[in-house]
Amino acid sequence: MPIWLEKPHLSGAILKLISTPRDSKPLYEQFYETVRQIPPGKVATYGQVARWSGYPGYARQVGYALFRLDRETDVPWQRVINAKGEISQSPMRYGSDDLQREILLEEGVQFSDRGKIDLAQFGWEPPSSK
Repeated sequence: MPIWLEKPHLSGAILKLISTPRDSKPLYEQFYETVRQIPPGKVATYGQVARWSGYPGYARQVGYALFRLDRETDVPWQRVINAKGEISQSPMRYGSDDLQREILLEEGVQFSDRGKIDLAQFGWEPPSSK
């Protein structure tokens, strides 16, 4: 079943028709299902979420999906970070970079003096990927 996926473009977002390889659920919902599995006190990277959702190479689309979430979501978006172990900073997030850090600290995730998270200690992998 085809779905629409936003792709970045210099003049704004364009839509590209793709087919879903895993099932007929919308792409973003597949990402959300994966993120919902990350337990408190653990994190995963955008690339890992994409790969575990069946879309290797779609890390940027994971970011787009998480950016679209409502404030009242049940998806723990704060648990997804970049491959460097950092919170991805963006002026388009209107201060949620700081909120993400605060929530992760409350969950027990620790940051280095340079703002990095030790993925060996706080990184999560689903049981099926180990």
